[in-house]
Amino acid sequence: MKKRYMVVKKAFMGLAAVMLGVVIMTGAFFCIKGYRMYRSAISEMSIEDRVNEIRSRDHFIRFCNMPVFYIHAVISAEDRRFEEHGGIDPVAVGRALWTDIRTMSFAEGGSTITQQVAKNMLFTKEKKIERKVAECFAAYALEAKYTKHEIFELYVNTAYFGSGRYGIYDASEGYFGKKPSELTEYEAAMLAGLPNAPSVYSPDTNPELAAERTAQVLESMVQNHILKRWEAESILEETK
Repeated sequence: MKKRYMVVKKAFMGLAAVMLGVVIMTGAFFCIKGYRMYRSAISEMSIEDRVNEIRSRDHFIRFCNMPVFYIHAVISAEDRRFEEHGGIDPVAVGRALWTDIRTMSFAEGGSTITQQVAKNMLFTKEKKIERKVAECFAAYALEAKYTKHEIFELYVNTAYFGSGRYGIYDASEGYFGKKPSELTEYEAAMLAGLPNAPSVYSPDTNPELAAERTAQVLESMVQNHILKRWEAESILEETK
């Protein structure tokens, strides 16, 4: 019996070693591909040049000119550990990986705001593992060169808000006919939620879903201790 146990144990350990080797080799393969993709992207135009190009656009909105409520809403809805991580959030990555494994899909990527800036500036939106790895290299480079406020600026000025509108200025003017600094708290919460799925949540095409997403953003602010529940409810009541 003991001999059989030892045989099974050795076989199991051998299989585990083989699987570990496969995982390591696969990881190394995609790391190399991702790094090459990153290097190829910045060889065409450096990160610094891309940032300067974005900043030179008409109606680029600086961090100091955005409503504080909007800033809190975006961070709460998109990347609540934005101020703490160095470009990659291991907690979000682990949660997204678990979701993808359970659903056998690539539904969640665990992207931080910094990674989304990298994607918007450097890469296509095609869902490939190597692109996610390339995003990580770019995110670390961004965090090394720019402050959190600067990265946040880049995000909201390049994000897609639906209905053909890119950037917080165009979204604010297009949906509400006002500058970002003039947004109400409800409007700010709505815009904070749009980049998650702009084609789905655009108030032009799906006002009901836009309202539901806005409520989700306000709930995230409650869960993250930015708002009291009565404050979130009061904001929602103002629209009725």
